[in-house]
Parts: sequence; C-alpha cells; structure tokens
Amino acid sequence: MGESGDLTTRIEAEFSAADQKLKQFKTQGVETFKEREKRLGDFSKLMDELKAIWQPKLELLAKRFGERVQATPNVEPSRREGVFAFKSNFAQIEMRLSVATDTDVTKAIFNYDLRIIPILMEFESHSEIEFPLESVDRKALEKWIDDRIVSFVRTYLSLHENEYYLKGHMVEDPIAHVSFPKEAAGATLEWQGKIYYFLGEETKREFEKKQSAEKPSDAQRKAEKASEPKEKVGKTGVAKQKK
Repeated sequence: MGESGDLTTRIEAEFSAADQKLKQFKTQGVETFKEREKRLGDFSKLMDELKAIWQPKLELLAKRFGERVQATPNVEPSRREGVFAFKSNFAQIEMRLSVATDTDVTKAIFNYDLRIIPILMEFESHSEIEFPLESVDRKALEKWIDDRIVSFVRTYLSLHENEYYLKGHMVEDPIAHVSFPKEAAGATLEWQGKIYYFLGEETKREFEKKQSAEKPSDAQRKAEKASEPKEKVGKTGVAKQKK
C-alpha cells in the first residue's frame, strides 16, 4: 500500500509539473503576442512617417505616365504596397514597391519587383534593402527609392526601343518612307479600307493631297465613259463596233 501511494504521488507530481509548464507557456505566449502587437503599432507609426519620403516620388512617377499607368495601394498591419500596372502594346508591365516586417517585427524590409511578360531582354527585376525597425536610415532609403524609379523608367523606355519587342509593330510613313513604331505615329488616316501611319500631320496632308490628285473627278469619269467606243449587237448575237 505504501509503495502504491508513493507511485501515485510521483505520477501526480509529473502531471502537476506538466500543468505548470503549460501555464507558463500560455503566459509567455500572451506576453509575446502583446509585445508583437506593440511592435506592429510601432511599425505602423514608422510607415506613416516614412510615407512622406516615398509618396511624393510615386505620385511624380504616376503623373509622368498619366493614363498609361494604374496605381493600386495596399495597406496591411505588417505590410505596405503600391502596385503600378503600365499600359504597353508590347508587353504586360507591373512594377511593385513594398515594405514589410519580419515575423518578430524587428526589421523594415523594402522590396522592388518588376514583372515584364514576355521577357525578351535583361532588366533589374528585384532589389531589396532592410533596416532595423528602430533605426531606419532615411537618406539611404530615399536614394534607394530614387534609384529604383530611375531604373524602371530606363527599362520601360528601352523596352519600347528594343527590336525584339518592336517586331510586328513597325510601320512606314508612305510619304517620308521612314519606319517607326506604330504607337509613335504622329497621325493616322484610313484610306480605302486601310490605315496609314504618318510621322506627323505634314506628311499626312501630303499623302491626302497626292491621293486627291490621282483620283479622277466625276466629270473626268463621264467624259472618259462617253469617249469609249459603243458596241452594237448584230443578228448573230456578236457585238459589232460602231463605225
């Protein structure tokens, strides 16, 4: 009986120790959660402060591209993101600038991602810079954002000069006989069911003038028709030319 009672005591002691560990684990978990929530609050405040750095730059970029870009912001507790979808006849272009924190909320991690489909040339598709949450180097961040924006603009413009992307999009001014990308046309004209592309209004007017000069007037057509030899059908049904 004594041995049985001793065993019971030992078993209960193990259960008691396990319960104590579980309580400690829960307590630590709650504390960890509260600390993380506090750091998320600090992260959010920091993002509000840093917004003054990136917002004017992104607005400048969007203004320069005008209707050719659609910007979509995304705000989450641990992440801020701006997605820019650019219009192009040559490719699908999406540029994404984002900042997020790590699992423990101790860092601010900034990312630049550029997606171009199809990929027919080399370009900077990704860049990343990170700082401790409590000591973000604002000058370094500002320079990094400036460099990424310039890198994107350079890539965008070079894409529209790249022979592989331009293939199938080149047209020729019928007056100047100069080839250029279709989207760079200064003027267009639909003539007899066909669209013509021009470097500008000057060559378009010259084309219209040339076509008008070559087009016979109604009076000319009547005169030409009247001067055509008439035919007479004989009894045999064979057409005879009138003398």
